[in-house]
Amino acid sequence: MKLEQLKKAGLGLVAGLGALALTAGVALAQTPAAAPTPDKGDTAWMLVSTILVLLMIVPGLALFYGGLVRAKNMLSVLTQTLVITCIVMIVWALWGYSMAFTDGGSLNAYVGGFSKALLKGVDTAANVETFSRGVVIPEIVFVAFQMTFAAITTALVIGSFAERIKFSAICAFSVLWPTLVYFPMAHMVWFWAGPEFASTHPADATVAGAGMIWGFGALDFAGGTVVHINAGIAALVGCLLVGKRVGYGHEPMAPHSLTLTMVGASLLWVGWFGFNAGSNLEANGYAGLAMLNTFLATAAAGIVWPLVEWILKGKPSLLGAASGVVAGLVAITPAAGFAGPMGAIVLGIVVSPICLFFVSVVKNALKYDDSLDVFGVHCIGGIVGAIATGIVVDPALGGAGIVDYTAGGAAVYPGMATQVMAQLKGVLTTIVWSGVGSTIVFLVIKVIFGLRVTEEKEREGLDITEHGERAYSH
Repeated sequence: MKLEQLKKAGLGLVAGLGALALTAGVALAQTPAAAPTPDKGDTAWMLVSTILVLLMIVPGLALFYGGLVRAKNMLSVLTQTLVITCIVMIVWALWGYSMAFTDGGSLNAYVGGFSKALLKGVDTAANVETFSRGVVIPEIVFVAFQMTFAAITTALVIGSFAERIKFSAICAFSVLWPTLVYFPMAHMVWFWAGPEFASTHPADATVAGAGMIWGFGALDFAGGTVVHINAGIAALVGCLLVGKRVGYGHEPMAPHSLTLTMVGASLLWVGWFGFNAGSNLEANGYAGLAMLNTFLATAAAGIVWPLVEWILKGKPSLLGAASGVVAGLVAITPAAGFAGPMGAIVLGIVVSPICLFFVSVVKNALKYDDSLDVFGVHCIGGIVGAIATGIVVDPALGGAGIVDYTAGGAAVYPGMATQVMAQLKGVLTTIVWSGVGSTIVFLVIKVIFGLRVTEEKEREGLDITEHGERAYSH
């Protein structure tokens, strides 16, 4: 929430009871309120949401990406996705959670500290606030939920340089990139003192203790900046530094199994409900809104992409429909709990032709080899969604508004220009942070391990040359 929004909401004091006591000459003793306890329904929803996000990665993303590569590289993509997931989960437990969700002292605007490294103090008795005053969930559940976000964001990047990357480089990337890029981004966007602090302290104090992008007033419900723009920029940097596939632009490189891509896209859609609706951290109406918006924006985008193909090329494709579905999911992610249903539909309609333009016209014009269009769909779709969030949140357009933690309900909308500017600042910060950080990571890996396999190995396929196995027996 923006500083101006908190000031407008006000942090008034209730003095009536105190005045009455003074008049009566009676000293009133106040008993401290009991600490809130987690609701079993909220906890159950977050446990389910965490498992749904895992479904997005394995097998969802693995099959979606695997179907898009050539048969000789199918197993390599599956292996990379699975191993990335495993590595990032361990890194998250060792130091990632602490870097993302603790106070970082003098560096708090950018990154957290190490007070919870090795999950120190995270036990069954520890709770964390949600977005409602007095509502908490077990911290171990929050740790697990956010762990899946770190894993899928890292795994998204590999689609841009699929079919030519060394497995050793993938393993190093799984440690270095989250540490240098993802964990600080998650802190900048999502770390703040919580609703109880915001309702009882000056607005300046709330903003001062938050991550930098949160302090801008930028809204990101489930990861438009943290996940999609972040991964998309890293993907663009990666494909440029790794280089083009051998034969790119001269040899056919069609997807080997659109059937599996369809299965993967469907699993992504199912898992995304944990991603978006789960980001509400509670099982209430806002989670329901995020769920409905995840249906509607995705459906609209899944219609529009093949429709544009039909108009321009004469035939609608399954790949186009699946790509539209993913673009819609990406675009609604930052707006899921803020947009109204009609705004979600409009967002889905708008994002598909923009992403289609980037994965076809722009990529062909600039001749970069983003193998599976991670930049064109995730980064561009994330930018569209992040900026549009500042528009569709407007209650006058059916949006849910911004929560007022003092009075409850929606706070005063600061105005479209103000909110969109906050969104733009968040987007630009993400682009710069990910661009610079990702470049450093890839260059370090290049020096130590090398980035790509030899031409001979690439032509034979990574399944055999990197893993000694084949995805298919024939």
